[in-house]
Amino acid sequence: QVQLVESGGGVVQAGDSLRLSCAASGLTIARWDMAWFRRAPGKEREFAAGISSSGGRTNYADSVKGRFTISRDNAKNTVYLQMSSLKPQDTAVYYCAVGSMWAREESIHYWGQGTQVTVSS
Repeated sequence: QVQLVESGGGVVQAGDSLRLSCAASGLTIARWDMAWFRRAPGKEREFAAGISSSGGRTNYADSVKGRFTISRDNAKNTVYLQMSSLKPQDTAVYYCAVGSMWAREESIHYWGQGTQVTVSS
């Protein structure tokens, strides 16, 4: 059974940083492209960042480019999202996803349960 467990969310102030982690079990992430999506209150889920299976390529939404960094440690079966210079509009539930490094929800095979990030002004 595949499980993706996100952690690292919390309540921070604008300008702060957070690091999200996504620990996978039941599959070997080294075989998969991975991504982080997010859903802000009252909005649809949107793509934030993606990374190729080897970690050699990354992809970011324009809204997070230059502030967020996605990375992975295939030996630990874990993907990370380093978030810096956080803004109130980054407030959302962040989801780890397996299957694509692009903004293609239809290509996602597995989803995590999400972790809440709240940024106060």
